[in-house]
Amino acid sequence: MVDAALVQQCADPGLKPAIIEKFVAMAGAANPLAITVRAGGRVVLVPPPKSPDAALELVRRYVGQAVVRVGITQYPAGVGLTDASQITADLVDACENIRMGTALFAKVYRIVVKWYGVENDNAFEDAIIAWRTGTFEDIAVFSAPDPGPTAATPPRPDGGAPRARPTKPAADLPVQESDPNRAGIRIDLSGIGGAKPKDKPQNKVDD
Repeated sequence: MVDAALVQQCADPGLKPAIIEKFVAMAGAANPLAITVRAGGRVVLVPPPKSPDAALELVRRYVGQAVVRVGITQYPAGVGLTDASQITADLVDACENIRMGTALFAKVYRIVVKWYGVENDNAFEDAIIAWRTGTFEDIAVFSAPDPGPTAATPPRPDGGAPRARPTKPAADLPVQESDPNRAGIRIDLSGIGGAKPKDKPQNKVDD
């Protein structure tokens, strides 16, 4: 379990404590060295790092090849960077990861709330989905401009009714290609998962 006092001390002040608590519980990890790697919508099994240096080495190995999430907030490694060498130890420092992750999620949440026109459970749930997938209503939320405070946003005519949602549970949604983990640092993925698509026999019927 994540230390509540640490979260309170390090979290971005732009989020209400209740929102921070739910965000970390639903989208985060208890281990500050937790690394999640996804390629092509599938989880890549990686050895759990036992030290910050090992965690950084693992992140740098996969960022640009796959979507890499790091630490307590499962921060998307590579956001705003153009080279893996720019990734620093802040990602695997518990307090810094919370600070960075909650600050970025605060922006994502504001983007979603602006669309709804009101803060409610639906907006929060969609913000969690956007955090996991990197997109909301075709907006690349990590690289999109911050809309600023949501208080002045006029409510939607439907009162913030829930929009059509994906049929899959949010935890199972693949990360979209627009995730900024894939921006800037680009490496050939053809070696991951076996043969290239063009090598697949044309007459084969998948099971």
